[in-house]
Amino acid sequence: AAMWRALAAAPARALLRTPPARRAASLAVSPAAGPADERVETRVAGLSAGQPVTLRAVAADDRGRLFQSCAHYRADSRGELHLGTDASHGGDYTGVEPMGLFWSLAPAGMEKPYQRLVPRNTGAPMKVEVLVHQGHSPPGSMPGPVVAKAEVQRLFTAPGVRRIRLKEGVVRGSLFLPPGDGPFPGVIDMYGDEGGLIEFRSSLLATRGFAALSLPYFDFEDLPRVMKELKLEYFEEAARFLQRHPKVKGPGVGVIGTGKGAELALSMITFLPEVVAAVSISGCSSNTVADLHYGDMTLPGLRFDMKKVSVSESGVFDIFEALDDPANPANSPSVIPVEKAEGHFLFVVGEDDRMWKSSVYAELAIKRLRQHGKENFELLSYPGAGHQIDPPSTPFCQVAMDRVLGVPVLGGGESKAHAHAQEHSWGKIQEFLHLHLG
Repeated sequence: AAMWRALAAAPARALLRTPPARRAASLAVSPAAGPADERVETRVAGLSAGQPVTLRAVAADDRGRLFQSCAHYRADSRGELHLGTDASHGGDYTGVEPMGLFWSLAPAGMEKPYQRLVPRNTGAPMKVEVLVHQGHSPPGSMPGPVVAKAEVQRLFTAPGVRRIRLKEGVVRGSLFLPPGDGPFPGVIDMYGDEGGLIEFRSSLLATRGFAALSLPYFDFEDLPRVMKELKLEYFEEAARFLQRHPKVKGPGVGVIGTGKGAELALSMITFLPEVVAAVSISGCSSNTVADLHYGDMTLPGLRFDMKKVSVSESGVFDIFEALDDPANPANSPSVIPVEKAEGHFLFVVGEDDRMWKSSVYAELAIKRLRQHGKENFELLSYPGAGHQIDPPSTPFCQVAMDRVLGVPVLGGGESKAHAHAQEHSWGKIQEFLHLHLG
């Protein structure tokens, strides 16, 4: 007790001699909750001048699987860091990349590789924890002590957007409606041979003012389990439903598709007068895999020749050469006669797509349009981008498990070029749809 009294009686000036406490590092990510297709601002303060730090992002998908990314930075002379102007010197990406931590998210070391981080439930935000660690630690290693952290919520549905589950005749899916009275431009949204209902692009389109119908066409509810053959009447019914909806502008609707969905988009605008604008992302100019029927007409599906598939030492399948050649005259019955379309096309391709030769296929479709004196198309062709060109900051996945084959398949692309293609094309896609749908 005598010791405590002595300390309490010590002159205050003795306390002044202790060195001033260093201010704690702080991390600000703003907005803390915002649309998943928008950039965030990430700033760190309170570091020492030139201090090396590793920034990490960690997220979990709907099944609890962990994804992470990291990048190496150095604080400026004021002990500050701004990801919008300061360059990463290492980690999962280099250079000035404001959203690099988000698009480079990949399965954590203990998780199965080749998984995509795609939200299944668009109603819940994706939570991403951003951490600042002392020192530079390479990807996959144990990072240094945490000096600051913050949580960001990425929203796939804006407040007021309505999601309506659809059972309309034979049509299944989800209709996303923006807040307000409308009417809104209507868009049908389709993905590829992974099947099922994929909603995150539709919910983002509704957030941007479109009435968006996320349309599955197999492996969902009472739809066929596998994609053996397809009837265009199903897609026609979906287009008519959307066109007649009281919240949809009309007179025509648009369609956006990726992979097999892109090729269906081309068939829809070719044969269905309701469809006046088509966005084809990484599609083929011919019908593939499953025969497509419409009334008495059939477009046979081009096949994949598994003998032309190569497998790397790590077991990754490269199917780039496997599809029957659409330019071969023997395969002409499968060609989609795009010249019959009255509407407008937007072709979006990655020049490093390894799933198939989507840049070649876009050129084939454009050549066909030009031969018939048509200029009703635009082409966005991105060097270094791979197959799956999604809305901005969707994590890049060079190799993904194929649902049909059950093996990892090479999608191609380089992460930074692919991320830039996603950001640029998303704005252009919206401009195109607004222009042709009002």
